[in-house]
Amino acid sequence: MAETPWVTDDYVLPGVPDAFQRLWTPHREAYQSKGQDQVTGEHDCPFCAAPERDDEQSLIVHRGESCFVLLNLYPYNPGHLLVCPYRHVPDLTDLTAEEAAEFITLTQAAMKVLRAESKPAGFNLGINQGKVGGAGIAAHLHQHVIPRWSGDTNFLPIIAQTKSLSVTLGEIRRIIAQAWPQGDD
Repeated sequence: MAETPWVTDDYVLPGVPDAFQRLWTPHREAYQSKGQDQVTGEHDCPFCAAPERDDEQSLIVHRGESCFVLLNLYPYNPGHLLVCPYRHVPDLTDLTAEEAAEFITLTQAAMKVLRAESKPAGFNLGINQGKVGGAGIAAHLHQHVIPRWSGDTNFLPIIAQTKSLSVTLGEIRRIIAQAWPQGDD
């Protein structure tokens, strides 16, 4: 092991640099602490509660027949969307064929709307299945649609633990909701 004042052969001091790269996201603690371990059923699930409220309050940009699309409350980038089934199911394999089709169709529509409105260079699409798979709310299936631009990650998240978002969630919701094709799910 390297000769440093904070490392011995059997102990590394907490918070002191070592050989591992880490991505620290302390801003997500509030979300996670009331997220994955506490959401067990429909009564305490934010994705089940969202459709019961006003679209602006819930950040919903589109409602389909079996699924809906809303902004992520803790976005990685402006326009970070989530596609959710209305039904409280934890796993992709729990969806009916109709729900699965709409789930993918809404993901495609989200990408088209984001391309038209904000011109991203690419996307990260992802479903984190289960707590150990990284799902913040493992009890309710959701797909992330994250627009990406060249250079969208800069020194701020690394040096200042700050993510710069140039538009408010309310404004992004309004833009995306207005741009969503009417009659197309």
